Amino acid sequence: MKRVLIVVVLVLIAGIAGIVRSHSRGGSYMPGLASQNASGETRDEIRKTYELAPGAQVEIGGINGAVKIETADTRTAEVYIERIGASSDSLNRRKINIDANANSLKIYGTKGDVGFFARLFGSNPSERVTLKLPRQISLKAKGVNGAVTVGEIEGAVEVHGINGRVQVAGASGVEIKGINGNIQVGLKKLDSDEVSFSGVNGNIELQLSDGLNASLETHGMNGRVVSELSEVKVEEVGRHGEYTARIGSGGNAISAKGINGNIRLSRPTTAVPVTAAATSVN
Repeated sequence: MKRVLIVVVLVLIAGIAGIVRSHSRGGSYMPGLASQNASGETRDEIRKTYELAPGAQVEIGGINGAVKIETADTRTAEVYIERIGASSDSLNRRKINIDANANSLKIYGTKGDVGFFARLFGSNPSERVTLKLPRQISLKAKGVNGAVTVGEIEGAVEVHGINGRVQVAGASGVEIKGINGNIQVGLKKLDSDEVSFSGVNGNIELQLSDGLNASLETHGMNGRVVSELSEVKVEEVGRHGEYTARIGSGGNAISAKGINGNIRLSRPTTAVPVTAAATSVN
């Protein structure tokens, strides 16, 4: 019995020490200075600028909030991240890490260095990530608890594990899986890269540019494929959500499987592209 009491006392002491440690550190390991807004929330900003070479790889992951990516004909990457929490202790529960060089930019959230009780009973902050990036990159985004909006990119785009709407204005190849939300993807052309969707709980809209050549195949759909394009005919070829469609003269594959929703084929609208000229990170 005495040993149990000693263990309990040691755990309590460790927890209290952790809380004191987190207060003494404040937000010192976090970029920017935290400030309180009118509603009593604590707010922190991160602003960074990097130069990226053509073909650079950009990765974003572990973000508790929306991600918006604007693109332009530039080699400069501008990073703006707004973090909001109930208090400075809340902000300390999570870190935003940025690793960058000419060929790579990685932005990812991790657990912060806080004490036992703060980790057990505290609340996590939210993040809003806004990036201005060159078009000549490839992109990976995963583990985002919020909407993901991406402008036109010349490389491939991979989007995995998103709890929110996904919008991609354009890319040479697209892989999207594990999405809880609707998806909108604009396609101008497909070179050697494929476009694939899997494990999607939501509707998918494919905005196909005139002159695009591709072949659509679906499997295991709990929904329908509908074409708004008079020249694209959709055929149902099975009883288990199997559809095919020839787009233009056919060609590279657009595949979809495990979709709980409908797929709609349409033309691009002016609302799809997200470019740096249209909005600002401020």
